[in-house]
Amino acid sequence: MADKTSNVVGEALLSPSPFTVDLNVAAWLGAKAEGVEIATLTNTAKAPGLPDAVPVLLKRGTAPGVEGLERLLEPYRQFPARKTGQATAQTFEAFCNLTLRHLTDHSAIFANMDWKKPTLTAVIDYHELAEGHANFGKHRVHYAFPLSEEWQKWVAGDGVKMDQGDFAWFLEDRVAELSSPTEEEKLQYERDFATTIATPAQLVELSRGLQVNVESKVKASTTLQSGEGQIAWEETHSGADGKALKVPGIFMLNIAPFFMGDKVRIPVRLRYRPAGGKVTWFYQIYRPDQFITEHVRDVLAAARDQTGLPTYEGTPEMSA
Repeated sequence: MADKTSNVVGEALLSPSPFTVDLNVAAWLGAKAEGVEIATLTNTAKAPGLPDAVPVLLKRGTAPGVEGLERLLEPYRQFPARKTGQATAQTFEAFCNLTLRHLTDHSAIFANMDWKKPTLTAVIDYHELAEGHANFGKHRVHYAFPLSEEWQKWVAGDGVKMDQGDFAWFLEDRVAELSSPTEEEKLQYERDFATTIATPAQLVELSRGLQVNVESKVKASTTLQSGEGQIAWEETHSGADGKALKVPGIFMLNIAPFFMGDKVRIPVRLRYRPAGGKVTWFYQIYRPDQFITEHVRDVLAAARDQTGLPTYEGTPEMSA
């Protein structure tokens, strides 16, 4: 086997498309000798993304041809040609640690800002910036913000109408997630919503008053000058203390939307509708998208600080 012959053969086998073999030349080789030989095919077209040369197997004899070596060598591979797959981190700390373990000069982090299911994705083999070469984008670290059970319950009940008994029990069960407003919150929300903002104690008092009157018929429902609602029942005692119940228009949640995450403060509007002697209750979380988006942006900034990688709001390209 002569090196000179191999090089000539490698160049002769090239057609205008890189790595395409001229079978007439292969047939001529087959008529000359028997056996196989490893030759080099040169990427004379300089097609982007392809190597300058590729080794191939030349088969000579009665059935000449050219065959790639990958199929022959693949069974003996000791490790993959490149990193692929997506690791799933269950905590933000794990996401940062895994990203730091594998990052390259071209890695990038993307944040899906959907407030109902936000995620972070680090694309380790992202497209190169300096030379502009495309990369495979198949090695990733993914973190789906795990929603806390408490937050899921509040979101599931948002806008759902409840009868008096169910709503009373709901408030008592969720009292741990309620918070007293700060002075700033009290001024802002009472001004913006033209109503009073409740403390947890006032909501507990309301829930117990509702339980007392769960079987009673509504006598009157009025709106006070303060913005509170006032409900009276036909029985001699209307609330737990025998007085008409005052209903605040808004209250504060202090809750961690994500499992083991930081707590955020979110206002919730309290609503009721008297009809047919009964009262229907429901609540509306005020702008949850705004508060969750701000929180995700804070986490994205923390990811940028801890990894040193560029961050983007959006989703990366789908890997081929």
